[in-house]
Amino acid sequence: MEIDLQDLGWNEEFQREFDRIAKPGWEPVRLIRDNKITYGGLNAEGYELEVLLSGKVYHDASCDAELPAVGDWVAVEQGKDEDTDDMIRARLPRQSCFSRKEPGKSSQEQVIAANVDVVVVVTDAGPDYNPRRMERYFALIERSGSRAVVLINKSDLFSDEQNQAAKDELQLLNPKAEIFITSAIEQEGLDVLKRFLVRGQTVTVVGSSGVGKSTLINQLMGEDYQFTSETNETTGKGRHTTTARELIVMEGGGMLVDNPGMREIQMWTDEKTLRESFSDVFDLAEECKFHDCKHRGDKGCAIQAAVEADELDPERYESFLRLDEEIATLNKRKKRRQMAAEKWAKRSHRVKARNLADRIELEREERGEE
Repeated sequence: MEIDLQDLGWNEEFQREFDRIAKPGWEPVRLIRDNKITYGGLNAEGYELEVLLSGKVYHDASCDAELPAVGDWVAVEQGKDEDTDDMIRARLPRQSCFSRKEPGKSSQEQVIAANVDVVVVVTDAGPDYNPRRMERYFALIERSGSRAVVLINKSDLFSDEQNQAAKDELQLLNPKAEIFITSAIEQEGLDVLKRFLVRGQTVTVVGSSGVGKSTLINQLMGEDYQFTSETNETTGKGRHTTTARELIVMEGGGMLVDNPGMREIQMWTDEKTLRESFSDVFDLAEECKFHDCKHRGDKGCAIQAAVEADELDPERYESFLRLDEEIATLNKRKKRRQMAAEKWAKRSHRVKARNLADRIELEREERGEE
């Protein structure tokens, strides 16, 4: 399959950024795989390269999220001969970035995929269905700058009423999202995905393990690209899970990022995105009696009054409070981490200054100076 840079998502903005930093022997490459030690990438001719990260790019990154990730465009210096490695000399600014907080107690951002146009969340109307988790997905997608698409998959396992009820509820949570009822077994999701897989556009597929992501990708690829096994009779979920993140260039156009199943969807966002995702709740907050209302038993709280009057879903109210707390906790951790880093930097500077002074003094003594 012959491809060019435009097939890989290259555009005028990326070209301007590349021209600004490029040096002789450098070429643009899009990363399709993170091999931990090396990266896999595609160049303008569609050849796959194995590239290494230069020390400067590594040390210039203030955190792991600033390091190159799957989907990134990078400037690669070609090796002069077979014994010289191709090196990543710079990462071009991202035009979108879908990320979450790293699982666990970390305050670090984890990049799921860079320069993504559409994020497709696959779920079902049965065991996997969780509106609160979908609220988190919607908030992260909103922040990323990508379009939100939801596939309510495995529809053949549930009634039409159950599938439609799930769709209607999610549509209320995010009126801008495009939501479809599909069945991977009956190949109903293929036409939906294909409409977004057009030349130069990147789609990433996310969701819990076993909701049918790999089956959909197998059908798109026309072969068993990702191994899938039989369905567990108890949970209704397939036993296979994708274990590596990879960008796949599709024969019919577009690019697809397959992702491992996500067990945790922790927030990596800000108050602005929270306000956009819960605009109805924030509108109610404007009517609270006191401007510093915490919405937890405070007198004159308009949000709690709406819950009591059945005007606001109690679960959505609790989800809003949990997300607000998570963002506040994340901000505190980031601040503590920044303070610790600044303290370490000051200490390191003092040590270097003291060592320099000692060396100068020693050199003076060796020269016999007082």
